[in-house]
Amino acid sequence: MGIIKAVCASAEKGMRKKDVGEGLLVQEHGLQDDAHAGSWHRQVSLLAMESIDKMKALGLDVGPGDFAENLTTEGIDLVHLPIGTRLRIGAEAIGEVTQIGKECHNRCAIYYQAGDCVMPKEGIFIRVLNGGTVKNGDTIEVIS
Repeated sequence: MGIIKAVCASAEKGMRKKDVGEGLLVQEHGLQDDAHAGSWHRQVSLLAMESIDKMKALGLDVGPGDFAENLTTEGIDLVHLPIGTRLRIGAEAIGEVTQIGKECHNRCAIYYQAGDCVMPKEGIFIRVLNGGTVKNGDTIEVIS
């Protein structure tokens, strides 16, 4: 079991996201008011704080949302979760892992600063099976 360290959103794609503290995960849509939400398999992105800490160790001043992830987690090994894994997020929301990592077509600002970016290798994506409110400090756990 892990915890949600940040709930992040942005109005436009291709931007760093801002920690908004709390949000609504909408069934088969994603994080309400986030540019990446929609009817597709990458409705919500997750990245572990442990991955962000790797970039900090390289000397970057980065934190939750800087890799455009919606949910920053701690204490759960995201990158090793198989496709199809179901996660309970907060009290009500349930997500299903649909993709591990992504192809980075356009180099982001983080890549140019550090020569690498963790999101394409260590970020995961889920679709929202059951909606619900999620906020900083909520638990996230594998349920199947």
